[in-house]
Amino acid sequence: MNIQLLNHVAVHVADVKVSISFYRDILGLPQLPRPAFDFPGAWFRIGQTQEIHLIGNRTEAVHSHSRGTHFALQVDNIKAVETELKAKNATFTGPKQRPDGNWQIFIVDPDGHWIELCEIRNTI
Repeated sequence: MNIQLLNHVAVHVADVKVSISFYRDILGLPQLPRPAFDFPGAWFRIGQTQEIHLIGNRTEAVHSHSRGTHFALQVDNIKAVETELKAKNATFTGPKQRPDGNWQIFIVDPDGHWIELCEIRNTI
């Protein structure tokens, strides 16, 4: 088996329209065309080839936390991200330096999914 890369992450959301506003307007991800599935959702591009797929009609509770289930998006400048999130009146924690010297901010989407925004300066 030769796994090449992570293609997409699927995130269950209760209200697709509210989540579109968060992922597009707060995180600044470009929205992609989506096939005509028989359930609501939206797709967003991350970087060159990776994606986040929102899947609508979530009815179960979300169990997410910075030290539990979450996903991380790498950014090039954590201070610029902090400035941009403040300008958008977004609620977030950090930036905080990790023990490996890299920096992270955590933000929570409208459904309670924790998202780490990280600047990687040091690799182990």
